[in-house]
Amino acid sequence: MADVEEPKLNSLADRIAALNQQKNFSTPPPGGKRPPPPPPPGKAAAAPASVRSTTNGADLQKSPKIPARPQRREPPPVLPQRTKTSDSTIESRPNLPGRIAPPPLPGRKDSGVPSPALPPRRPSTQQLTNRRGSNASELSQISTISNLSLAPISSRTSTTSTETQYPPRRVLAPSLDQAKLPPLPRSRKEREAQAAKEAAERERTEVIKAPLVSARSAPAIPQIGSGDRPGLPPRLSSRPGRSTDPAADEASYTGPRRLPPPPSAFVRPNTTLGSSQRPPSIPTNRTSDSSPPPVPVASRPTFDQIKAVTVRAAESQAKSCLVCRDFSGPDSVAAQYPNHSLPRHDPVGYLANVLCGPFPSATDKARAIFTWCHHNIAYNVEEFFAKCIKGRDVSETIFHGKAVCQGYAEVYQAIAQRAGLQCVVVGGHGKGYGYTPLTKGQAPPRKDPSGHAWNAVCIDNGEWKLLDACWGAGSVGEQQFHKKFNPEMFCLSNERFGLKHFPRNKTHFYRNDGRVVSWEEYMIGPVNGERAQWYGTGTEEGFSEFTFSPAEKHIPVHSGKTVRFQFSKICEHWVPEKHGKGSGYLLLMKIHGTDGRKEDLVTFETDGFWWWADIPARDLGAPGQKVFLYALTTLNNRDARGVTKEEYYRVKGSGGYSMSWAIYCQWELV
Repeated sequence: MADVEEPKLNSLADRIAALNQQKNFSTPPPGGKRPPPPPPPGKAAAAPASVRSTTNGADLQKSPKIPARPQRREPPPVLPQRTKTSDSTIESRPNLPGRIAPPPLPGRKDSGVPSPALPPRRPSTQQLTNRRGSNASELSQISTISNLSLAPISSRTSTTSTETQYPPRRVLAPSLDQAKLPPLPRSRKEREAQAAKEAAERERTEVIKAPLVSARSAPAIPQIGSGDRPGLPPRLSSRPGRSTDPAADEASYTGPRRLPPPPSAFVRPNTTLGSSQRPPSIPTNRTSDSSPPPVPVASRPTFDQIKAVTVRAAESQAKSCLVCRDFSGPDSVAAQYPNHSLPRHDPVGYLANVLCGPFPSATDKARAIFTWCHHNIAYNVEEFFAKCIKGRDVSETIFHGKAVCQGYAEVYQAIAQRAGLQCVVVGGHGKGYGYTPLTKGQAPPRKDPSGHAWNAVCIDNGEWKLLDACWGAGSVGEQQFHKKFNPEMFCLSNERFGLKHFPRNKTHFYRNDGRVVSWEEYMIGPVNGERAQWYGTGTEEGFSEFTFSPAEKHIPVHSGKTVRFQFSKICEHWVPEKHGKGSGYLLLMKIHGTDGRKEDLVTFETDGFWWWADIPARDLGAPGQKVFLYALTTLNNRDARGVTKEEYYRVKGSGGYSMSWAIYCQWELV
């Protein structure tokens, strides 16, 4: 029988499994009984049931017969021994059976170009003590053993590629030069210490100066004549010393006014302007040499010269006031050029020449354009109420003769700019047609500065003036346009103009104080609630709708107070005979008596600028009734202009008379 070559097995478990698969194994020799081999690790060998027997009540397991091991076998491969010398570069490894070695790496070609020379090494100040070589590192030895035992091919490749760099060299970092490094920034503690040191140095070297004490001087106050400026009406004794009515605060716009004369027993208190100490007495033993020289009489102005200077100052002040300024020249020129007589080629340039050419003043030029818009452009109520407003250029609007507020503003701007004036179109919100005042306590609506347009033009002295040519031409009511010249839209101050106009651009308020009004302040107004009903007839007679009081619409009748009804002129320079239609009317207050059972007319007192009447609240009437401010227009079938209070009571006491009135203002009793 030929010898059978035993298969090569690598582990003991594989050998045991191969022996168990053999079927023709021989019986063990009759010698001593061999113990069964140990089971494989982690597995328990289960014996077959046929070999179990019972002896003395216990189960015995018989082990199977194991065939004899073959006598011929090859020894296991020998593991390679690692050299312990440090100068060996390539280790020999055994050839494993059945494995093909990788092809050798190609040799490195010599390019023939010498490697660049390294820069000379600077002497290092660092001392390397007890530095070990790379071959003496325990970590490198452990890594090498692991690589050789687990992945010999990869380890050989890595070792070969690394160790081919021969000879190994070490490169040290250059020496540290402290002089070439930038200085480090100072820390926060160092900065704080430096600042404290500088502050202490300043305090030590600073020169302390004594504070300046302001002294109030007593300038010479010029005395104003009794007829130059109006005075305030006498104040009620029951009213507080300071008025809280916003409408009364607006009266400050009318300019400075004199106070009523003090009572006869008035004693001026000591103030900072005067001293409580008596002036030092003048010595009487003065010699003739110490007397002052006489004042030359020739240098004193005469009374005529003083009066002439006063008149010129008053005329200059009146000329700067737009309310009482004489605009008869610009208004007469504006009425001479209707739109149907203009040339078709360049109507804007033609109007700029004929309207503004005769006047050197920018204010007069601006007024002439304002008045021309009133005469030649009507509000386009058809397109406005049909909500189909058509866009037209300036020339088309001029010849069409109709426009809305935007058309008025564009025409005014075009003519003014051709005349050399600075002018802009201002868009925003206006309290005009369709506006409903807020009730007391009602929140203002959402901000929406749109729906209206007006102009701002630069007049004399570089002043920017707000004007509304649309509202100055007339008004809209009952879906019709009522043409009526309203010069107030040109003469109002920018502060009062802003009570009914809110610009979209906050730079277009043009207030003298430079303040920007908020939307809530504009909508609520100076009065928190509804204002009293003011009619335009009072404005035509020179009365201001911004200074009357009470400004609120509702007046409580059971307050137990005395109500003061008060009005003023629109300007302190206003003269009815010169600027108005003639002498003023007599003002009367129509009331209904206690509990509304007796009607009566109460006349107003006046000082030439203010008109006032003090009436107890219980005498006004009953809640729900209305009281009116009347102007006596006719008396006994004749014009009542210039009628005095004494003449009115004399005619009324005669028994037989006839009267008619015009309404200026209206209130409701609550």
